[in-house]
Order: sequence, then structure tokens, then C-alpha cells
Amino acid sequence: MVTTALAQPPPPSTPAGGRPIRQLSRRAVLSVWAAAALPMGALAWLVAPVVAEDDGASLARALLICLMVGLAWQFLLVIGLVAREQGTLRWGPVRRALWLQAPTSPRTGRAGGRTWLVLVPLVVAFAAVEVLPALPAVAGHDLGAFLETDAGKDLFAGSWGWFALVVSLFVLNTALGEELLFRGWLLPRMSGAFGERDWLANGVLFAAYHLHVPWAIPLALLDTLTLAYPSRRYRSALIGISVHSAQSVVLTLLLLSLVLR
Repeated sequence: MVTTALAQPPPPSTPAGGRPIRQLSRRAVLSVWAAAALPMGALAWLVAPVVAEDDGASLARALLICLMVGLAWQFLLVIGLVAREQGTLRWGPVRRALWLQAPTSPRTGRAGGRTWLVLVPLVVAFAAVEVLPALPAVAGHDLGAFLETDAGKDLFAGSWGWFALVVSLFVLNTALGEELLFRGWLLPRMSGAFGERDWLANGVLFAAYHLHVPWAIPLALLDTLTLAYPSRRYRSALIGISVHSAQSVVLTLLLLSLVLR
């Protein structure tokens, strides 16, 4: 079923007023991957420990700021790449160039409508993956574990500034950063190099990108089936963005409860 649905690479699309989407070579794909992954790894493992003080709260604050910078860089990277390819940043060409369009049913060719219902099982599956046991995290670098400590709760108690920063980080993580780069920019341009398995290559690269949290790589591989494959099947980066952002909504509510303590 997968082979039938993805047997033919998607034809190059020409956004109105823009230019055709160009397929990338494997070298170009890896270059974009490196431009996203290496800064995130360096910020988490080299920069944050240097600027942090000796206590765990200071490292957590440094990590949050550094990861925010890394994700903001990814957004700027996408903007630069799409502007170079399309020759414009007008919404029409950008929307189509980054697959920011309603999902299209591969069976009927119908866009939007009931096709959006595919999000329901995908969000459930994504949530199921998130609760699976993960590899042990490096002490001090697990922000989730930090939030469960007294120091983590004290950092966010009544702090709307830190709340705004982390919510901005969530938005960059699941909408304007990671997902926009991997499902919006890379995925539509990978069939020339990887054929019908472009979605699989995209998922593997996305997992390997997590150098800043390497213990998350095995579970991120499973996300290939809930993020990369459906985004490719329905030709819509909004699928991956929506599914991934469901996590951000839950985390935002949990964080809000700490702020309101």
C-alpha cells in the first residue's frame, strides 16, 4: 500500500508567481541537515555549559536560551532558502513551496475537508510513541526532568517572562523551526535523490538531527510514521506541524500550571 501510494515522485510544482520546486541532491540535503543539526548540538553541549554557572537551574536557563537561538536560526535558514529558490517571500509562492497547504487525499485528490480527520489517529499514535521508555538522558541536560524538581518549579512560578520564552521555543520547535525545515523545505525536495523512500530518508535525518538530545533519537525514528510519511502522502507540511504541535499544546498547559502556582 505504501509503495503504491508513493511509487511516483511528486511532480515539480510551480507556485503562482514563484518558481518550480527544485529537487536537491543528496549532498545538498545533507548540507541543509548539517546546517540545522550541528548548531543545535554545539549550542547544547559547548555553549550552554560554558555560559552557565555551577548550579542546575543556571544550566537549564542557558539550555533554554541556546535552543531558542538554534531553532530561530532554522526559521531564518528556511526563509533564506525559500527566498533564494522562489525569488520572493510573497505568501502564495511561499505557501506552496513549503507545502503549507491543506492535505490532499491520494485516493480522491480532494484537498482539505474530511482529509483533516487523518490528524486524529496520527496525534494518538504520536502520543503513544512519546510515552514509550527512552534512553537515559544526560544529567543536567534533561529539561523535562528539571521541571519536576523544586528548582524547576521555582524558576517558572509566577515567571511570565520564562513562560513566554519557552512557549516561543515550542512554536519554533514544532511549527516554524524543525517541522518547517524538515517537512516544509526538505521533504518536497528529496524525491529526486531518494525516490519513493524520500519520506523514510527524511525521518531518519530528522531523528539523527537530535544531536542536542541524543537519547531521543530512537523514539524520533518512530516519529517517521506519524510526521514524515503522512506529510509526504498528503503533500502537506501542515500534517507534521499539526501532529507535532499537539505535544506543544500539552506542554504549554503543564508549564502554565507551574507559572500560576
